[in-house]
Order: sequence, then C-alpha cells, then structure tokens
Amino acid sequence: MNERIKELAEHAGGEFYEGFAGSTNFVKFTEDDFEKFAELIVRECCDIVGAGGEFASRPKLVEKLQEHFGVEE
Repeated sequence: MNERIKELAEHAGGEFYEGFAGSTNFVKFTEDDFEKFAELIVRECCDIVGAGGEFASRPKLVEKLQEHFGVEE
C-alpha cells in the first residue's frame, strides 16, 4: 500500500488488519471514517492542484473537484 494513502487512512480512523491465509492486509472503516478518508484524498489532490506550477493553467479545477465531491474549503 502506498505510504501516503496508509497515513491518510490512519488519520481518518481506519484500523489495519492482517489478511487470512496469505491474503493481503485490509483496512476497516466506520461509515463516517470512510467518508473522512475519501475527503482527505480529495483535499490532498486539491492542495496539489491549487499549489500552482504546471497545474496553474486550470484555475477552476480545485473548485470543480471540491464541488463534485462535496468537500468544503
């Protein structure tokens, strides 16, 4: 699992479990925690896009992402 995604999952309240009989690990979320996890991912994407650089030519992109996913500033 990507380390940053793991950090976001932990920050959102996800609980990590070992898999059974060689299966992969998994994360358990409450419904509210799962929503927070998704929101954290969207916010991080918006932070990257909003920072400018090569993405500065898309000034409405952050606004559209927040609107689409229902994430407040």
